[in-house]
Amino acid sequence: MNMKRIYNYIILLSVFLTFSFKGDKMGYKLYNSEGKEISYKELYKVVSDADVVFFGEQHNNAIAHWLQYELTKDLIEDKKGKVVLGAEMFEADNQLIIDEFLSKQITEKKFEEECRLWPNYATDYKPLMTLALENKVSFIATNIPRRYASMVHKGGFESLDGLSKEAKKYIAPLPIFYDAEQDAYKSMMTMGGMQGHANENLPKSQAIKDATMAHFINENLKSNHVFIHYNGAYHSDKYQGIVYYLNRLNKKLKVVTITTISVTDVSTISKDDQALANFIISVDENMTSTQ
Repeated sequence: MNMKRIYNYIILLSVFLTFSFKGDKMGYKLYNSEGKEISYKELYKVVSDADVVFFGEQHNNAIAHWLQYELTKDLIEDKKGKVVLGAEMFEADNQLIIDEFLSKQITEKKFEEECRLWPNYATDYKPLMTLALENKVSFIATNIPRRYASMVHKGGFESLDGLSKEAKKYIAPLPIFYDAEQDAYKSMMTMGGMQGHANENLPKSQAIKDATMAHFINENLKSNHVFIHYNGAYHSDKYQGIVYYLNRLNKKLKVVTITTISVTDVSTISKDDQALANFIISVDENMTSTQ
């Protein structure tokens, strides 16, 4: 067999192999806001130097929850416990219950019975709470009690004015500043609202959540600590929502945002998605969900 035949044989074999096997399967990739694919190590280097980290999740995204756990565990280890955790998934009036559990004054059973936990707590948030328990790290319930957010949805911000002084301890100081032109709020009206229930007060009920979460993050910052906050990506995407309100309270903070997107092809990222956060977790849309 001469060299030309050998060469042609190699070409044909390469073509055959190319069309006979699928490419590598990638469950997710990490990107920065410039659209560059990055490693976890590169993301971690920036996050570990922040004052506040917003980890924007899709609530049922398994990859996001796994990365939340790994990132939190690494921060606690490297910072020698100088980390504060906080989450949208816990309402401010349950802070006492969380504190009692983390100080081992009440049992886990009592904590879980009384804390109005989300349906996916056991799979997605319990591991984070366990990290806090095992490492004696604070976990802050940042969200407004849902009954008060519901009041705003029905009657606007003014519906909160008649609440008692005790009740108002669980809400950002009133009155709150409200910018209806923020994309995060404007889109709730122009796109027909969430689940078709839009009215002029729906984005206000979102804003009172964002303002309250920013308030309790700011109230619980500690010197030389990283505060990592877990929330639905919608609350921090485009540096709006909670990030906007926190910046109004404290402009000197070094804030880093992470978001999660679900796409058909993780090998590329759009300009629109790049603009969502400092870091983007791009997850294959076929990834297993947690609920």
